Amino acid sequence: MTTGHKFDIPEKLGRISDSVAAKVLTPGVVTGAPLPQAVLTSNSTAPLDNSSRWNAEEVRALLDEAMERFETERPTASDAWLAPRFHYTLRMTRAEATDTGIWNFIALRVAPDFVRWRWGHEKDGRMVVGQAARFSGRWDIQCFSRLWWAAELFRDGEDYRPVVVACGNQDVLNTALRLDMTNHRPTAQAFVKLLEKGTIRTGREVNGLVKAAATAGSTLVYEVVAPDEPRDYEALRQWIETVDSDPLWNPHNLPQGPVDGSVPLGSVQRLTEWFEHLFETAPVRGREPREEPQEAPLSL
Repeated sequence: MTTGHKFDIPEKLGRISDSVAAKVLTPGVVTGAPLPQAVLTSNSTAPLDNSSRWNAEEVRALLDEAMERFETERPTASDAWLAPRFHYTLRMTRAEATDTGIWNFIALRVAPDFVRWRWGHEKDGRMVVGQAARFSGRWDIQCFSRLWWAAELFRDGEDYRPVVVACGNQDVLNTALRLDMTNHRPTAQAFVKLLEKGTIRTGREVNGLVKAAATAGSTLVYEVVAPDEPRDYEALRQWIETVDSDPLWNPHNLPQGPVDGSVPLGSVQRLTEWFEHLFETAPVRGREPREEPQEAPLSL
């Protein structure tokens, strides 16, 4: 095993408030000192309900598998493998996933060693994370909410394959993930198609396209030119409730997400073509500027 933990894993996931997290995340803790588990235990609150979906042991087992599986690789390589399985294991609605207390609990009581493994660097015998926000912070920065939301925003209904592609490029997570435009499912899938086709490969190219698309999005209503279908919230509810009967995550095969509706293929194709056109003149650092095409292929 990559790392052993010297703290008791709770039976259920609960909540730790942002204020408590801020108090325990001292500069010493961020630079590698142990977390005050007694303080965290006494300030933890119960989970949202008694459902087995809040079982901490299954989350911990998945994280242990990730650390062992990617022990000899860069920790960043674990994101693409872990994100879909983490989302599948921790079944929530988007409203529940906005509760920062849940993410604080996982980072501080269930797997602080994973946070250090994924985001830390060794210095004087300690794993220094550098950013307290990796334990408790904004949704696109915090270690575990970042993975869950990446899977939620980039999955195509029950299909997690686009998540693997998106999480295989750190610039997608570091840049595109936090943009409002990725809440539009056809836009998120169009980005994935460009990565798959090799239209964009490097971090500079991803950043250039994201900036150009975000600027264009201020005047172009993506929901109009590339409409999405309403998600099936009843299917999502059923998927959440079948957590006991569904198989556990498989280390070799991707699981199946909620069958709440695939993204319309026509909308994805339209945006993919438009983004390819947009990328021709996107400001990419180190690339020679290109002339503006005379006519854009996408219009209202």
